Amino acid sequence: MKRWLTAAILAVAALSGPAWAADPAQPAAPVKIGLLVTLSGPGAVLGQQVRNGFMLALQQRDGKLGGRTADVVVADDELKPDVGVSRARRLVEGDKVAFVVGPIFSNILGAIFRPVTQGGAILISPNAGSSVYAGKQCSADFFVTSYENTQIHAVLGAYAQSKGYKRAFLMAPNYQAGKDAVAGFRSRFKGEVVAEDYVPLTTIDFQSELARIADLKPDVIFTFMPGGLGVALVKQFHQSGLAATIPFLSAFTADESTLPAEQDAAIGLYGGMTWAPNMDNPANKRFVADYLAAYHAVPGSYAMQGYDAAQLIDSALSKVGAEDGDRTKLRAALHAADFASPRGPFRFNTNGYPIQDFYVTKVAKRPDGLYETEIAEKVASQEADGFAQECPLH
Repeated sequence: MKRWLTAAILAVAALSGPAWAADPAQPAAPVKIGLLVTLSGPGAVLGQQVRNGFMLALQQRDGKLGGRTADVVVADDELKPDVGVSRARRLVEGDKVAFVVGPIFSNILGAIFRPVTQGGAILISPNAGSSVYAGKQCSADFFVTSYENTQIHAVLGAYAQSKGYKRAFLMAPNYQAGKDAVAGFRSRFKGEVVAEDYVPLTTIDFQSELARIADLKPDVIFTFMPGGLGVALVKQFHQSGLAATIPFLSAFTADESTLPAEQDAAIGLYGGMTWAPNMDNPANKRFVADYLAAYHAVPGSYAMQGYDAAQLIDSALSKVGAEDGDRTKLRAALHAADFASPRGPFRFNTNGYPIQDFYVTKVAKRPDGLYETEIAEKVASQEADGFAQECPLH
């Protein structure tokens, strides 16, 4: 683990408990936040985007959230559930963080969910949105600033259906989010699924899968391959020549986290998302401009969701003020989500997952030579996930 401190932090007093348990008669203590994301291996670029987005929101607020100095401890889960659990426990029990922001991958979320929420911290996921915790296993101490995993993929299933595609080849990593992806696509696509392939999370060679696609000749390919998996797949798909004959729909396979490596091989590929860098609203224009200035790269959805996780904490701590020791009021303030998201309208459902708009996006090259996804069309307005009705929270 590595401690990342904003420039405004000169010293940090030792805390004996969560940061919201301060004496209101004394100056507000720093708020301690654990940022637990994947920062090594093929998924590292995703964790880096979340970290960068979160830290950008801090920089815009002079290192403070809710008027309190933010002490952020960054930990790498290494995309290993056992490592994730160990470092989550260290954050909660050793560092006494009030919030854990993370993780990227749903298999890590499944490992850390109980150690964090039952350990006394509030868990805010800037990416992993497993369906498991959207329904009966929801928690008042769990909030998601991304989406429920099946939603993005359902958008693409609906899009494929609307285009009249009859036969689809589906491919995803073999873990919970991959299974959610395929289930989401299938929920809206009524045609024939000619194959449903699951690959290891460490896959970098897709030649056998591409050969199978060439043999089956589907009308459309749907895939979810985040991070380094997406880079490998897009390049190999382009080199195979299949791009000329088979439409490629993907989620998180060709986005701002992977486009710097994929470049022209990804131009014209379609995806699904709640946001794109070219969205025309004041909050997004500021976010994208400041991110470009700070990191010399176009932000992706991971960065935007990390940015909103920081905004969420800031909005809640600003709302509760001296009453931050009241857990019920803190939860209510988080649930209110009183901040301007770059994605536009955003609110939490009863299960702590967002209700928001969804879009089909398309990869394009910007005038400055960088690559980005852009809004192609809006496909859903203020859509809630289908699991919230099973959540016992009110």
